[in-house]
Amino acid sequence: MDNSEGNESKNGTARGVATLMASSLSNQLGAATGSLAFPVIGPLGVVAVRQLIAAALLLPIARPRFRSFTRAQLWPVFLLAVVVATMNLGLYSAIERIGLGLAVTLEFLGPLSIALYGALAGARSTAGALCALAAAAGVLAITQPGPSTDYLGIGMGLVGAASWAAYILLNRTIGARIPGIQGTAAALAVSAAAFLPVAVVILLSRPVSWFTILCAAAAGVLASAVPYIADLLALRRVPAGLFGMLMSVNPVFAALIGLAMGQALNPLQWAGILVIVGANAAVLRLGR
Repeated sequence: MDNSEGNESKNGTARGVATLMASSLSNQLGAATGSLAFPVIGPLGVVAVRQLIAAALLLPIARPRFRSFTRAQLWPVFLLAVVVATMNLGLYSAIERIGLGLAVTLEFLGPLSIALYGALAGARSTAGALCALAAAAGVLAITQPGPSTDYLGIGMGLVGAASWAAYILLNRTIGARIPGIQGTAAALAVSAAAFLPVAVVILLSRPVSWFTILCAAAAGVLASAVPYIADLLALRRVPAGLFGMLMSVNPVFAALIGLAMGQALNPLQWAGILVIVGANAAVLRLGR
């Protein structure tokens, strides 16, 4: 490889990293913006509008061919639609109760658990076990169990985490059975169709301002459509391992945005977030 090719490769990686950073920031800004609509339509209403907007933006790009899907292709698509709905409802319900930073960090345990399982099952199981212990310590630091702890909020965050882990595994199955991104787009379409009557009932049953609708719609654009497209573009430029490590910035962005919104964290919770992020980076490096 000559110098020009090497420089082009480095520039491509740098652009991919920048794209991922922008994707993560957009994702968390979308979640924060959507939370502004909670007082009027609640997490369920925000998720319903978000799913509809995301589907409207992504389906013309992916154009899934439902009629050509076989039964072996359809069942993971429908299951993924349920998982996507559960993941978003869990996250937004947790954001409403415990704040953006803690909710996103708890949800981040989903992909971390997948990476930890791979490390514990591999040759470097001891190092993987240490990462798992560090992540568990981080969870205790951010949740700080006690009489005043919002266990329901924590539970909803963990529902989001389990759903994110299932989302990863189902996407692997769908990716092996359906070409391109048609499978994931089809699941998004099914989820949006299920949420359509929910959105209609919620929006018609209470006085909803344009500000509320715009906030919920912004969640669909910033937290679904933009990250989805940006991540696909970034994966062409950065290795999968580096992609996973860079995704660790999501809890940090969420905590910083939450801080700007008045959702202050104490030093122990900040330390817990950084420990969980560090555990993810370490276990991904073990996998590499």
